[in-house]
Amino acid sequence: MSATTPINRDGIARRIPHQGSMCLLDEVTAWDDAHISCQTTSHLAPDNPLRAYGQLGAACGIEYAAQAMAMHGALVAERLAPDGTASIPTRGGYLASVRSVIMHVERLDTVAGPLMVHAERVTGDTNTVLYSFTVQAGAQALLSGRAVVVLDASAFAISG
Repeated sequence: MSATTPINRDGIARRIPHQGSMCLLDEVTAWDDAHISCQTTSHLAPDNPLRAYGQLGAACGIEYAAQAMAMHGALVAERLAPDGTASIPTRGGYLASVRSVIMHVERLDTVAGPLMVHAERVTGDTNTVLYSFTVQAGAQALLSGRAVVVLDASAFAISG
């Protein structure tokens, strides 16, 4: 993965639909056309909107990965814009499915230190993208899996 200038939380919030405390990522540390790596400590925040009964379950790591995928899509679209700006509109994606999810821990809020969220674009076309993802703390794997993102749900409308 190529090294890039880090993108802070404000830069992330400008590019993805999640705002306020629901914007879970603190920083993009690196990205290229196929990969993105992000870092965050929002799993430790007592007001994390994904907490239930005071706990943040490991399955919530899927949302962290989904936000990294959204950020990756936005960055790739910007890079592809003829003038280097976000003139190519990014389309809102929908997480259509997750597969092969392995949770190595029960909770994320008990993990000390920052989470690293990695996503890799495995394949895709103009309407769907398959990503693999991992969430880890240091060298410890916390969660991994694959996700399909649908970029244009109307393209799959069933006509009667």
